[in-house]
Amino acid sequence: MAKNYYETLGVSKTASEKEIKQAFRKLAKKYHPDTNPNDPSAEAKFKEINEAYETLGDSEKRAQYDQFGSAYHQFGGNRPGGGNYTNVNMQDSPFGDILESLFSNFGRSERGRSTQQEQPFDFRADGRDIEQKVSISLQEAYTGTSRLVTKGSRKVKVNIPAGATTGTRVRLAGEGDAGSYGGRSGDLYLIVEVEPDSRFERSGDNLQVDVKLDMFTAMLGGEIEVPTLDRPLKLKIKPGTQSGRKFRLGGKGMPVLRKDGEFGDLYARVLITVPEDLTDEQRELVEKLRDTVK
Repeated sequence: MAKNYYETLGVSKTASEKEIKQAFRKLAKKYHPDTNPNDPSAEAKFKEINEAYETLGDSEKRAQYDQFGSAYHQFGGNRPGGGNYTNVNMQDSPFGDILESLFSNFGRSERGRSTQQEQPFDFRADGRDIEQKVSISLQEAYTGTSRLVTKGSRKVKVNIPAGATTGTRVRLAGEGDAGSYGGRSGDLYLIVEVEPDSRFERSGDNLQVDVKLDMFTAMLGGEIEVPTLDRPLKLKIKPGTQSGRKFRLGGKGMPVLRKDGEFGDLYARVLITVPEDLTDEQRELVEKLRDTVK
């Protein structure tokens, strides 16, 4: 029966060289007889994997195989290998660099053959990192906050620093997937998303807020109250202030992430309001004022 090398490696016929190499590394690590001493079928499986990669890992042989199948060697190609794994010459084999890296902890003779005299292959594998989204309000981003994250049967408290922005990553070392065979656990990353605020518009570390200004204060000057994420502030208004003017309140914006004591600015944009319902007397006074203003 014709052999399907693509099925042997578990890849598609359109797989890239990188995908084929990665598949071979994974299977070689899994079925190498030195790491499966109690499995008599491991050596046969490993030979099949070697034979498949020796063909698909070589662009010329792969082209011949795609045209003629596993019997391509009868049409001028070299017959694929797959002999006893202990006789693989790491320097000459097309997959020697892979085997060398996979089984580098075995002893090597001068010819590159495994002497199996040193420590066995290191199976340790680090756990996978995990990402998890978490939403916070702008107020929480201003003060800093925390969240409880469930990890199996326990809860882990995560501190989110002041000044966090959408996309800020908070790392919890060792709280990702567990490693295998003694490998270290992965990390858990909380990806922060700051929710829009109904009052403040954020731009980096700066904030903008709209403040209503009555027409009389705009004309005559005075004080208005400006909200901040900390406490309201008084802002002096000069006579003749126009609608849309912005006032900068230095250091009243967002805290700068991981820089203690540094803050952005707050910009207060004044929007002039006018009375909607005037009495006849008030309307007469306003008309007289209008007639006197040039």
